[in-house]
Amino acid sequence: MSNIRDIAKLANVSVTTVSRVLNNHPYVKEDKRKAVWEAVEQLDYQQNINAVHLSKGKTSVIGVVLPYINHPYFSRLLEGIADAAESDGYKLMVIQTNYEAEKEIEALDMLRLKQVDGVIFTSRNSPWHVLKEYRTYGPVVACENKLDEEISTIFIDHYQAFQLGMNVLMEKGHRKIGYCISRRKGSNSQKRHAAYCDQLEKLGEPVRDEWIFEKCLHMKDGARVLQEWTKLEDAPTALVVTNDLVASGLLLEAEKMGITVPEKLAIVGFDDQPLAEALQITTIRLPLHEIGAEAFRQAKSDQVVHKALPFRLIERKTV
Repeated sequence: MSNIRDIAKLANVSVTTVSRVLNNHPYVKEDKRKAVWEAVEQLDYQQNINAVHLSKGKTSVIGVVLPYINHPYFSRLLEGIADAAESDGYKLMVIQTNYEAEKEIEALDMLRLKQVDGVIFTSRNSPWHVLKEYRTYGPVVACENKLDEEISTIFIDHYQAFQLGMNVLMEKGHRKIGYCISRRKGSNSQKRHAAYCDQLEKLGEPVRDEWIFEKCLHMKDGARVLQEWTKLEDAPTALVVTNDLVASGLLLEAEKMGITVPEKLAIVGFDDQPLAEALQITTIRLPLHEIGAEAFRQAKSDQVVHKALPFRLIERKTV
């Protein structure tokens, strides 16, 4: 395998000149630059990309950790990250984890090994202190409402957003309100649950565990929830659904079963995906593309930043 000394010998230049040409140094005479590239082509020389990264001190690559690629919520975040990265000449290393902590650690190890310049967590399973342990190797960004002097965060206030969803139902006269969630463990989910409990307390209503539907991520989960809802002896009259795919599944299953919405069951979704507009679902619009773009900006900076973005209610026909 050829090396830069072989290139220098063939091009009749110094090793230093070869190094400058390979690293795009501006102060090299054009005839020498041409001779080096001709020698590179003749010898079929392949640079050690890790060595180049180490010499430059950066890779222009950002790691993006997400649990699922094929879900609209994470796809919109990734789109925002990708658009901002392309504008700045960066590339992305996408790590799908399915919420497996081992895969999240693999992404952080890429930061430690200087294979990426920063890591964005769109969602996580690993404990917060693990993220902080890797901060010494470069920027770590989390898309969640958590303030920490070492980790940058970009988020919407999920407590207030869920509270807004509850309020629109309460204003319509609903007291028996349930909700659908992907998982209870996440920090954003915990804030939503806190808002749920606080709003029910204002109504003087108890928190009923059978009205909280978990593992809700896809349209089929919405159909499942409606089937479970029909079997409840005392069922809620309204549901806050934390993503629009599930809300769509609920609505379509209700139509199949002859359950009128919102007369028998009111629905508030989240995210404002295109499907929500098509089906006229009331939803909380989250600025997912903007969150992704801001996460990228934070990931390429050593400055720790905490930023909240606005959200708003889009009222349609399901409340």
